[in-house]
Amino acid sequence: MSHALPAPCPDEDVVWRLPETGSGHRLSLLVLPHAGGNAHAYAPWRDALSAEVRLLIGQYPGRGARFAEPLPTTMADLAGPVVHALPADADDLVILGHSMGSLVAFEVARALTAAGRPPRALVVSACRAPFLPNPAKVYPDRLTDDELVAAIKERGGTEDGVLDEPELREIVLPSLRADFALDDDYRHEGPARSLSCPVTVIGGREDPIVPVSALGRWSEVTDGPCSTATLPGGHFYFQQQGERFFALLEDVLDRASAADRGALV
Repeated sequence: MSHALPAPCPDEDVVWRLPETGSGHRLSLLVLPHAGGNAHAYAPWRDALSAEVRLLIGQYPGRGARFAEPLPTTMADLAGPVVHALPADADDLVILGHSMGSLVAFEVARALTAAGRPPRALVVSACRAPFLPNPAKVYPDRLTDDELVAAIKERGGTEDGVLDEPELREIVLPSLRADFALDDDYRHEGPARSLSCPVTVIGGREDPIVPVSALGRWSEVTDGPCSTATLPGGHFYFQQQGERFFALLEDVLDRASAADRGALV
């Protein structure tokens, strides 16, 4: 007996659209979560961004309203639905990813560039360049549930209460395993310079997962300018350095907005 696949989720379940708090938006910021992450974790960023920035957040399969969807097995399973679900008026897009989300962000930016709709800018956080091997593989298929939970807690970024509650843990662990398996194995092997937009790389100076030395070489993915900044802290450095992190991000958004205004003059 065959089982029908679940129907695709509505676009607003794939890409959350948190409205700007002003009278209109000058830019859209698309945020792609880390491995095991979900859109809920990044929704509070709305309060830290300028009123005229529209916040879009990707929600991956296997969580939230997409819980019934098959778990991702390729990076395209994460990036493809996001590209499809972007608002029609998102030509003002800046894309940001954290950790594995940076690789998803790269794939989204690459797809948009190939379609003649390049983003205004790409911001990658705490992640290796996409053509480099993962410097801190998790090997989730080799770990028991308890071992995987311990590895995730060591990285940070996931509420311990979720991982310590047996019923909640049973719900989230499958998507965690799927995400970390993807992050372990992903390497981009296509054309080196797939992008044309500016790239900003940000990382934590004490990050044991992606050390500062692993942040380099993102400049090789774009024909545009590339800059790197580091802040004190570990893999989720922005949780302790929020003010400085959002100042860096707002600078990227301001430059992307100014560049567009210059193009229209």
